[in-house]
This record gives sequence, structure tokens and C-alpha cells, in this order.
Amino acid sequence: MKIRLLGIILLLATQATFAQNINSELVEVQLLKQPKFLIDENSRKLKVVVTSPYNVKAEDIIKKSKEDFQLEMKNYANVVLNSEKEYQAKLKEYDAEVKRAKEQFELENAEFKKYSLLERLAMTDQKKNPVLVIPSKPVYYKPAPPVYTDPNLNDYIIVDNNVLSSKINISGFTKDGAATEVLIDIQQVNFQDNAGQTYANQPTKLIVKVNGVEKTNAAFFNEFKFISSVPTNNINKPLEEKNHLNSVVAFLNQYLNDNYGFQSVTKTIKISNVKNKGKYDDLERANLYVTTNLKKLQPELSEINDIAYANMKKGTDIWQQTLEKIDYKKSDADFNSKIAKFIYFNFIRINIALERKKEAEKYLNQFQENLIYMDLSNDEKSEMKKMEIEIYKTNK
Repeated sequence: MKIRLLGIILLLATQATFAQNINSELVEVQLLKQPKFLIDENSRKLKVVVTSPYNVKAEDIIKKSKEDFQLEMKNYANVVLNSEKEYQAKLKEYDAEVKRAKEQFELENAEFKKYSLLERLAMTDQKKNPVLVIPSKPVYYKPAPPVYTDPNLNDYIIVDNNVLSSKINISGFTKDGAATEVLIDIQQVNFQDNAGQTYANQPTKLIVKVNGVEKTNAAFFNEFKFISSVPTNNINKPLEEKNHLNSVVAFLNQYLNDNYGFQSVTKTIKISNVKNKGKYDDLERANLYVTTNLKKLQPELSEINDIAYANMKKGTDIWQQTLEKIDYKKSDADFNSKIAKFIYFNFIRINIALERKKEAEKYLNQFQENLIYMDLSNDEKSEMKKMEIEIYKTNK
């Protein structure tokens, strides 16, 4: 029994010796997102031309507001006169209604008197006896004279085509040339009532030319979209039009940057590493090379990035050399399937984040070939499925 117990203890100690302590950290990386259409650097000189019906200045709005006030003042006497006429018409209608009420009462009262005294008392108790109801007499309210108030300029579209052009920018492009031309035509907002709600459209056309060659010719905002749950006569149209125009400009900027711009994006990459000292010191160095240099990446500093990628390769080379040492069939080997698993995950995560999908697919294929020797947790299985979707949807 003592010998058997000693053997069990030695076995457990041996297994503990071969156990690897795998830890993970999240590394935040700044990357340059590649556009759908890559324009060479010499052609990233942008000229934007916008045509629209908007050419309004603040003084134009104030001037128009004062003119409208003067018209209201000029028309005030007519407003009062019309209100008096409407009041006299209501008085005549009131007299006619009083006459009709009295005639109706007399008819009902004559019929009421035909009943017996007891019947009339019963009907009175039940409030079925005739009652003369005289309508309320109209009251005249003289319209208040107009009072001038400055318009709320925040509610108006104070903009012209030059200002609209200045709001269109593509990341990575300068506005000191015309190699890339962006031509935008924005129409007036059209409001429409539908089932007591307000809808709007604003037909917009976008053309992009690079060195005279048309790359994009698209139309947007032709369909009517929901604006408000109240009808058009209950909305602040200038403010709604301003908001809609701002949405159009924001959409155009996003569309142009998604297709042509070099945008900075932040990604978080999970990097795993074995923490045991001694035999895994090379993997510790690899982890430092990779994580440290991922953090050094700068979206628009190619020289710094070249150095960072070169130093990061020192770490990934160690990972590659370690994969060649893996003994998949021996769980107690120093470099077993557990080590291979975290290295493959690291390779795939990094290459997906860096949009090196072919490299990611290469390591995914190697990973899948050796899955028979690996034990994946439910979280790891879920992550692998997501990585497969990410890789294969891009490589179609």
C-alpha cells in the first residue's frame, strides 16, 4: 500500500511538472483601415464641388423676418375687420340657434302637457320633461397686434455650397489638388404626409472621379423616410430640413471614407502566453516581442510601423519554431497540444486583426488538421467558429 501510494504521489507530481500555466491579455492596437477602393498616394488630392438650393446667410433670414412682420402690421387692420365680420356672422347664427331652441321647446312642451299630472310628475322625476336650452352667446376677442421677435437662427439652414463643400472630407486626402473629384448634387427636402405622419426625402447624387475616370456614380435619399409622428403642418420645417441636410452630409462623409478613406481604427487582440519559467523563456520573449510592438503601431507612421512589424516578427518566428517542436500525442510533453493551441489562436487572431486573411486561413487550416489532439472549451469552440466566418466571408 505504501509503495502504491508513493507511486500515485510521484505520478501527480510528474503531471504537475508538465502542466502549463496559460494566461491571456488584451492588447489594444491602432491600425489603418484600408479602403474598399485603393487610390495611389499621388492621386489623393481632393476637390469637392457641391450644388444645392442652399445659399442663405443670417442677415437674409433676419431681413425676411422683418419683411414678414411689416406685412403682418400692414394687414393687421384687415385681420381685425375680418374678425369682426366673423363675430357678426356668429351672432346671427346664435340668434337663429336661440330661435330654433325656443321653437323646439314649445313643440316638446305642448306634447308634454297632453300627459296626465301623474305622468308629467314621473317624467319630471326621470328628467324627461322638456327643458329650454339656450346656447352660449359668442364673445368677441380682438386679435392682438403683431409683435416682432428675432428668428431663432438655430432653426434655419445658414449655409451655402462652399460651406457644404468644406464639410466633405476623406481621411488621407488633402484639398490641394483635383486628382480626385467629388461632385455632389443635393436637392431640396420634400416633406410628405402619410397616415398623419411626416416623411421626407432629399434626392442626392454622388460622382467620384480619379484622374478623370469615374469610380462612383450613385444616388441616395430618393425614398421617403419617416421623420415625425405628427403631420407636416405640425412640424418645424426649417429645423427638420436642417437636421435632414446634416444627416445627408454625415452619410456622404461616411460613405466616401468607407470606400476611399484611410481611417484609423482601434482593435483589441487577445494574446495568450505560457507563464512557466525555465523551459518556456523563449515563449515569454516571443510574447514580449509581439505585444510590445503591436502597441507601437501608428496608423499613419509607416516608418515606425515597419520597425514594429520587424521586431514583432522576432516573436512570431519563435512561435513558428515552437510549433515545429510540438508532440501532439504526448500530453505530458514540454511542447504539447496545449502549447500549440494557444499559439495557433494567437496567429489567427493577430492576422485577422491586421487584415492578413490569407495568413489567418493558413494557420486556421493547420489548427484544424491537429484538432483531433486538442481539447477545446466551449468558449474556444465559439471563438473558432467566429474566426472561420471572418476569414471565409472575406476570401469569397
